[in-house]
Amino acid sequence: MQFSLLADAVATHVHDGDTVALEGFTHLIPFAAGHEIIRQGRRDLTLVRMTPDVIYDQMIGAGCARKLIFSWGGNPGVGSLHRFRDAVQHDWPRPLDIEEHSHAGMAARWQAGASGLPFATLRGYVGTSLPNHTDTIASVTCPFTGEVLTAVPALNPDVGIIHAQQADRDGNVMLWGISGVQKECVLASTRSIVTVEEIVDSFEPRQNGVVLPAWVIDAVCHVPGGAHPSYAAGYSERDNEWYADWDTTGRDRNQFEQWVDELGATASAGGGS
Repeated sequence: MQFSLLADAVATHVHDGDTVALEGFTHLIPFAAGHEIIRQGRRDLTLVRMTPDVIYDQMIGAGCARKLIFSWGGNPGVGSLHRFRDAVQHDWPRPLDIEEHSHAGMAARWQAGASGLPFATLRGYVGTSLPNHTDTIASVTCPFTGEVLTAVPALNPDVGIIHAQQADRDGNVMLWGISGVQKECVLASTRSIVTVEEIVDSFEPRQNGVVLPAWVIDAVCHVPGGAHPSYAAGYSERDNEWYADWDTTGRDRNQFEQWVDELGATASAGGGS
């Protein structure tokens, strides 16, 4: 692990053609890292996320993605992801392949990847049309009961990126609140970047706290506010007005391209958002 500027961490660890996951559920969504990937012009990425929301809408619209592996996509509380829809329906700014799963299926895939297993099993997808459209949904027979179960392959991205509340001086990371699959994302990925709100001397015990040791992390970046417009429990609140405003920005190609131009102009020495 090394402490790094976000711009340097992205330049070192995120390459064209990589499979990249930016995880965070409701809060701790690593927007600043996604914006830095856009600024650096990464292309041909396979993006992985349980609930692709606005950050992936932005990355897709900016031309970073060639494929999306996901479960449920939308602007939470507002509506559609218009850049995502435009890419699927009209190939703008480029065609986008999609691989759709359920939330439970994606969570199981993350767990398998973090555990070093080749696939996961679950009782899921029954009665849905997803197996007819997604090649990475199969079935397996339990050797003990004979029950037929759904099987999904492990997720092992090239790069996993999360946002967390704190890192200590040794590079260990702590997050709390809704933990989603951030832990599994880091453990399953070949390389990992963590942006944090604060660097502290030591951690205080937290209810539902998750600690990731420095040895599973490649880069820690001090990026206060790195989850905006989502929130970081204990540090910031969700910017609901921003999400509502994005519907207008994301809906129109010209307005979106203006947003991308402005994003490039806001790059800072820390690579923050």
